[in-house]
This record gives sequence, structure tokens and C-alpha cells, in this order.
Amino acid sequence: MDVVALTAAVCDVPSVSGSEAPLADAVEEALRKVPGLAVDRDGDAVVARTMLGRPERAVVAGHLDTVPLAAGSLPTRLEGGVLHGRGAVDMKGGVAVALRLAATVPAPTRDVTYVFYDHEEVEAARNGLGRIARTHPEWLAADFAILMEPSDAQVEGGCNGTLRAEVTTRGVAAHSARAWMGRNAIHEAGILLDRLRAYEPREVEVDGLVYREGLNAVLVRGGVAGNVIPDECVVTVNYRFAPTLSVEEAEQHVRHLFEGYDVRVVDAAAGARPGLNVPAAAAFVAAVGAEPKPKYGWTDVARFSALGVPAVNYGPGDPSLAHRDDERVPVAQLLACEERLRAWLTS
Repeated sequence: MDVVALTAAVCDVPSVSGSEAPLADAVEEALRKVPGLAVDRDGDAVVARTMLGRPERAVVAGHLDTVPLAAGSLPTRLEGGVLHGRGAVDMKGGVAVALRLAATVPAPTRDVTYVFYDHEEVEAARNGLGRIARTHPEWLAADFAILMEPSDAQVEGGCNGTLRAEVTTRGVAAHSARAWMGRNAIHEAGILLDRLRAYEPREVEVDGLVYREGLNAVLVRGGVAGNVIPDECVVTVNYRFAPTLSVEEAEQHVRHLFEGYDVRVVDAAAGARPGLNVPAAAAFVAAVGAEPKPKYGWTDVARFSALGVPAVNYGPGDPSLAHRDDERVPVAQLLACEERLRAWLTS
């Protein structure tokens, strides 16, 4: 299959997080047929490695899972040079590019580890790449990594960190007919929202790239019944912080902003610096031929960074279309990503 047909075939195997097994089975079966690849599997993650004894090794990685399907999001359809369907952007287009390269570049100038993993679209504790890093770190040993996350076929260096915290306001319950006898915790949450409205996110330059932070309310819950003054309200906030901050520093920042309220961190992951000064990264940027940009969202490049492996995001698809019901990827970007990566692997 060419990369467009392969993207469609990969997308048409549904693989919502937690249901990746059929696609992982197909990927494993296909890779085991490729001469010269050592193939391993951990759960629904499949890793294939060349063993050519090259002085340098690169990882090309992508996740197999998608967010839940929307009505009409599968099967895929090709219209006017654009492939539509769940996963076309995030990130089965990138997976298809990696599979094509694994099957058709038998003698790359650097050894390559291809990683196809599960559970990226859910909480970090279930992430398949994180699981491999804990149980088989030797599978991920490399000098440089490329995560095929959608980036509009441009190099995006590093990524912001992310932190979610629940900020709780307390009140006193009462009958709503005698509201003056209680204290309304939902009204108190308005103070938190005022602080968020007034918040001015930073722009932070890191190794030549400018990362924009963000702090936003993403969920509010509270209330008991239609005739009860609520005694508790919880506002969930998401802080996207520059890779100059550690998770601990990001947590301190959030706690300081909401001083006087209960703050409970429920999920956090550090960001990653760009690492574009590494020779392998510089060579890749030169091969792609575009000015690198910062990655505002969190991606698994941070996991590679934690392992001491510099990594960039590079894949087909507009990241702003990820998870949308009208998810779609231009055929031209699928072809361009394959061509540029092939040139880099054979140069």
C-alpha cells in the first residue's frame, strides 16, 4: 500500500483507548514479515528495531489509540486530496508513515527503533510508552527521537508541561428559601473564576523557541438539589506551563494563585526542552527544511526527554483538527512526511 491507502486502512481499524488490541495485532503481524527487524511486544505496544550496528540510533514513535468515535467518523473517505476519518490527524497518519518506512527502508544510515504504543489519549498512568520506559527502557535507548504527532508537517520542538488541579470552595448548606442562613459555595467559586479571568499567561523563550503558557478552568461541579444552598464547589483548572518549570514549581504557582482554598493536584506531567542543538536533531531539521516551532500542548516527547533522549514532534495533520468530528489530513502532507523522513534515514 502507498501511505495514503495505508493511513485509511489503519484508521478503519477502530482503536479507541483500551481497545487497541486488534490494531496492535495487525501491526505486529505486518512488522514480523519485514526482514531485518527485531520485533517485541508489551501489552498492546509493538516495538521493531533494526540491528545494523550503526553508530547512531533514532526512534520513530506513534500511538495507536484514538479518542471515541463520532457519528460518521469511520469508515474513512478520500475527497479532493484530503483523507477524512477518526485518527487521520491524531495520529494514524503518522503511524502509517512510520509503518511505510519500517517496511521500505531496509538499510537506513542510522539504526531505527519503531514504536507503536497504546493508551496515549487517557490518563498518564496508563500510557503505553510510559509502561515501556518502566519495564523495558533498553527498547527506547537512542540518540534522538521523532514523535509522529500532528504538526502540519513542521518540526515542533519540546513541549509545554501540563497540570490539572481541583480547587475547592466551602460554604454552609441551607434551604434555598432561607439562603441567608447558609453560605453559597458556588457563588464563592466566582472569586476563583475572577482570578482566572484576570490571569495573564506568560510567554517564555526556551532555546530559541517561545512557549505560551495557559491557565484555565476546564470543569466545575457543585450543588446538591434545586432547593439547597450548596456547601461545596470544585473548579478543575488546567495549567500549561513552559518547559523551564518543573512539576513542583508549576504546582507552587497554582497553589500561590489560589491561596486560601483547598488545592489538590490530580494529574501532572513535566514538559520538555527543544533539544535542537543535538547533532541528530539539527540534521533532521535541515532535512525537513523548515524553521522549528514550539509545541504548546503536552506530548510524549517529554517521556523521551526524561530518558535523556532529545525528541521533536513531526507528523502530518493540523493539530487544531485533532479530536474534532471533522478530523482530516491532506494527502500532500502524508506524502511529504514520508519523503522527508525517508531522505533523512537514507542520507
